[in-house]
Amino acid sequence: MTKKELYKKTIEYFEQYMPNPQTELHYNTPFQLLVAVLLSAQCTDVRVNKITPILFEKYPNAYSMSKATQQEIFELIKSCSYPNNKAKYLVEVAKAITEKYNGNIPENPKEMEKLPGIGRKSANVLASIIYDKPVIAVDTHVFRVANRIGLTKSKTPLQTEKQLSEGFPKKLLPKAHHWLILHGRYICKAQKPLCEKCGLKEICNYYKKQQKKI
Repeated sequence: MTKKELYKKTIEYFEQYMPNPQTELHYNTPFQLLVAVLLSAQCTDVRVNKITPILFEKYPNAYSMSKATQQEIFELIKSCSYPNNKAKYLVEVAKAITEKYNGNIPENPKEMEKLPGIGRKSANVLASIIYDKPVIAVDTHVFRVANRIGLTKSKTPLQTEKQLSEGFPKKLLPKAHHWLILHGRYICKAQKPLCEKCGLKEICNYYKKQQKKI
C-alpha cells in the first residue's frame, strides 16, 4: 500500500466513525481555551476540566486574570502538574494579551509563540481550534499513533508535524489532530493498545508487526 493510499483509508475511517471530533477541554472563549491548553501540559484533560470551572468563574477573561497575583492563581490550580510555573505563565500571558493584543489572541501561530508559556504545540492547537488554521499539533498521542499506523516515519514531533502536514489535505489538518489524539487516548494506548477494537488494524504497520510475532 502506498503512503497516499494509507492516508486515504485513514481519512475514510475517521470521517465515518469520528466525523466531528472536538477537544475534550472545556471552555467558552478563546482565552479560556488558551488557559486550558496551558494547564494541560503534562496533565490530563480530566484534571484540567476539574480545575477550570472555579478558575474561570473568578477570572473569566484576560483582563481579570492579568490583575491576579501568581499566588492567587496557584491556589486555584495547585492540583495540576507544575502549578508554580503555570501560575506564573497564566498571569504573564493574561497581561500580554491585555496589553499587546487588546484582549484577543493573535491568529498567527508564530505570533502566539511569543506569548509566555505558549510553545509550538500549544500555538498550533489554538490556531487550529480557534481560527481553523491548517496546522497540526503533535503531542505524545499524535506522535505515537501516526508512527504506529505508518502515516509517518519520524523521530521528533517536528518531523511528525511536517510529514502529517504533507500527507493530510490542509483543510483536514485541524480534524486530523483530534482524530489522532482521541484514537491514541482511547484505542491506540501507549502500553496496551486495543488492537482488536481498532478499525484501522488491517492497514496498521504496528498491528502487522505484532501479528508476525505470534
